[in-house]
Amino acid sequence: SSDFVLEENEEKRSLELGGHVGFDSLPDQLVSKSVTQGFCFNILCVGETGIGKSTLMNTLFNTLFEAEEASHYQNGVYLRPRTYDLKESNVQLKLTIVDTVGFGDQINKEESFKPIVDYIDTQFETYLQEEMKIKRSLFDYHDTRIHICLYFIAPTGHSLKSLDLVTMKKLDSKVNIIPIIAKADTISKSELHKFKIKIMSELVSNGVQIHQFPTEDDAVTEINSSMNAHLPFAVVGSVEEVKVGNKMVKARLYPWGTVQVENESHCDFVKLREMLLRVNMEDLREQTHARHYELYRRCKLEELGFTDTDPDNKPFSLQETYEAKRKEFLGDLQHKEDDMRQMFVNKVKETEAELKEKERELHERFEQLKRMHQEEKRNLEEKRSDLEEEMNAFNRRKVAAETLMGQSLQASSQSFRKDKKK
Repeated sequence: SSDFVLEENEEKRSLELGGHVGFDSLPDQLVSKSVTQGFCFNILCVGETGIGKSTLMNTLFNTLFEAEEASHYQNGVYLRPRTYDLKESNVQLKLTIVDTVGFGDQINKEESFKPIVDYIDTQFETYLQEEMKIKRSLFDYHDTRIHICLYFIAPTGHSLKSLDLVTMKKLDSKVNIIPIIAKADTISKSELHKFKIKIMSELVSNGVQIHQFPTEDDAVTEINSSMNAHLPFAVVGSVEEVKVGNKMVKARLYPWGTVQVENESHCDFVKLREMLLRVNMEDLREQTHARHYELYRRCKLEELGFTDTDPDNKPFSLQETYEAKRKEFLGDLQHKEDDMRQMFVNKVKETEAELKEKERELHERFEQLKRMHQEEKRNLEEKRSDLEEEMNAFNRRKVAAETLMGQSLQASSQSFRKDKKK
């Protein structure tokens, strides 16, 4: 009832406690519960074959993930997710790494972004389906929504490829994107600085929204602000241990020297690890749920006809929306059924008319054949009577001829006998 609704202008009262109550332990309870439950984190690596995606993942998590060498001869792009259970101290992490196999290998790259967009949408759809179930189990549900997309840019030193711009533009409303320059040890320091500026200016001019690390929280404002200025991160990956001075470090050994992965004057690997895992991991998970998934969910529900308010701008309950949609659906169903029934009746009538027409044509044909038969019969009868008449006439002539011949023979025999007597 509206009598119990708290009015907006009503002042909320603050009270002081007379002593310790105990709800100040809520953060500790939350931490304990979260640790018991464990965490999940899903990374999407987008980049051309051989650009160093697998190596960087191995370097980031300080382990060796299983990886197959991908060929450059894929017919299309397909996504390969792999999930791993990791544990650090007493914190468990279910990590999913999704690789874009065959990205950028086709001659026609127009549709290369589609499988990636479809994969992200499918994960959102799966979560939405689980969320809308009557009997939900979100507590132990394996959330596969992508929390971060690491977009690997080839270290050309010139500008972004059109494929990169198109793909990032298609993804920026669906996922948090962090662009990184891969194999950054292949270009000089001055070229790298210019390349970073060029990339950021191209992203801005093309309206691509990359992820900005949050600066609202005072605890991370300073570090995140400075790191936002370093984007895109220029990284080098390696799991090889090389001796530098007295200690072993991860590095790449070249004839001219050593590139140390964790040396900040050599590359931005430490900055990426700091931002991705040590400072903003929970924010990336939160952003995925509160921003990207929320946008997908809203669009999907609006598409299905759900709304928060009715035409008079009054709150609209889910039950009312469901009932309205059900009524609309049943009405459509009834309408379609009536249409089909009418169509069936029309079809029967058409078929009946066609059959009657064919019957009439057959009847006419039969009558015509009957008339032709009678005509032929009459003609034959006439011919037969003519023939009989001819036969009778012939017989009469034959008899007359025979009689005449008999008379003439008789006459001649009589004259012969007379002559003989003489």
